[in-house]
Amino acid sequence: MKSLTQSTLDARLRVGADLETRIIERPGCWMKEAELQALSKDLRRVAEATLPREALSYGVFAADRSRMSDSIITLVYRRKDRHPIAFNALAVMDVPLNGQIQQVVHLGLVLVNPEARSKGLSWVLYGLTCLVIFLRNQLRPFWISNVTQVPAVVGLVSEGFSGVYPAPDGPQSPRFDQLQLARAIMEEHRHVFGVGKDAGFDEPHFIITNAYTGGSDGLKKTYAEAAKHRDEKYNTFCEQSLDYDRGDDFLQLGQMDLATARKYLTGAVPRESLRHLLVSGALVGLQGLILPLVYWLDSSRQWGGLRPWK
Repeated sequence: MKSLTQSTLDARLRVGADLETRIIERPGCWMKEAELQALSKDLRRVAEATLPREALSYGVFAADRSRMSDSIITLVYRRKDRHPIAFNALAVMDVPLNGQIQQVVHLGLVLVNPEARSKGLSWVLYGLTCLVIFLRNQLRPFWISNVTQVPAVVGLVSEGFSGVYPAPDGPQSPRFDQLQLARAIMEEHRHVFGVGKDAGFDEPHFIITNAYTGGSDGLKKTYAEAAKHRDEKYNTFCEQSLDYDRGDDFLQLGQMDLATARKYLTGAVPRESLRHLLVSGALVGLQGLILPLVYWLDSSRQWGGLRPWK
């Protein structure tokens, strides 16, 4: 119920008998410094358990409040001791497309404590927050992007969203709108996924060459180290397309839409979590419908693009 009064989301959802997820929208815009530092500490605790010998210096690890102002954090805790075990840091990018600014949600960095990798958290880390954003956006489709060299992630994104390019079963070339977005992202938003200015971009295939030069060096993997997908076609696609010695990544672009939401709810969400998720999602969806009306009826001030009726 609290979500109905929040202009920026800070919601807690139970995702199992012993786990809780906290979704925090743009914490850099509203959190007090002490709260922000506590959140950063939790993110680093997961990173240190996952990458003990490497330090990341981009995105939410850049020690920059502005980076947190453009991020949506999904953090998974053990309920018994509030210990963080996994997170996903989405980034919201403003990208020009056909003369208008579109918001593109970058799927961002996902880290899971090795002790928790058997808990089936993929549905939480790769889909839950996108579903919440979709509901808050009044079921309007929005663009998503993903940068990875990991076959398992390439498969999750290809199967989990609509119209994804590149994908092994997809079209051989990108659509014009995807090409426009890719050019703008590579021009203005490389810092979001830790790619340096010296990295190249194979435009026809959406491959970022020599990608690990902008703060994401600790994430570079060999093909043998990268997690594989259960469907061999994604493994073959990555092995044949990417130069792992050089450090290549795919830039994937797709959309979150109604078909994606339906597929996620019916196929990815565990049955024991579905009822609770539907109730929570309904409340978040109501926020997207009720609050704009409340703001519009308030004639004392405007709210974003909404203007009072008098």
